[in-house]
Amino acid sequence: MKSIFARTIKTALVAPALAFALATPVLAAEAAAPAKPDLAKGQATAMVCAACHAADGTRGIPTNPILQGQHAEYLVKQLTEFKAGKRQNPIMQGMAASLSEEDMRNVAAFYASKQAEAGAAADKDLVLLGEKIYRGGLADRNIPACAGCHSPSGAGIPAQYPRLAGQHTDYTMSQLNAFRAGTRGNSVQMTGVAAKMSDREIKAVADYVAGLH
Repeated sequence: MKSIFARTIKTALVAPALAFALATPVLAAEAAAPAKPDLAKGQATAMVCAACHAADGTRGIPTNPILQGQHAEYLVKQLTEFKAGKRQNPIMQGMAASLSEEDMRNVAAFYASKQAEAGAAADKDLVLLGEKIYRGGLADRNIPACAGCHSPSGAGIPAQYPRLAGQHTDYTMSQLNAFRAGTRGNSVQMTGVAAKMSDREIKAVADYVAGLH
């Protein structure tokens, strides 16, 4: 009788402890999960960016990127790398320096929530070359198809590869040239691709993606 009573007490003590131990990882994971982005706060931060990117990241200055409809994860990655100095740009490094992780998530979510507007290719003589490289690459130089990472429609993949569809030709050209020159060094893959491309090929791809939608 005494041993049955002892076992009952032990079970009563162990069961709650076991249940708590099993629940702890779940509770810890929930506590570690970042808060849902605040679009209102993101919009407030975006007002500081409006001079270069327009109020909602739409089709502003051609030498600056269109942020409207860009993947939030990708934008956070770029802001983080500007802040850390991994991606070089005096203006953007200064802007990112004062942003917290929460600020970055909020403003990135704000831009991502906007419907991206369609663009258009301007150089008809280069459209076919741009399409050839984007969709099929250049086998003779082991240049892969851009569509393999950025998708046939230019939609990209969150966090890893940006949306290119509709992006300004001038901006895309400047980034490909920066990768080729080694002045933008936050993507080994893109540095390797751009290093094999001529000026004409870079212009062709940049103009082609401007018209993707």
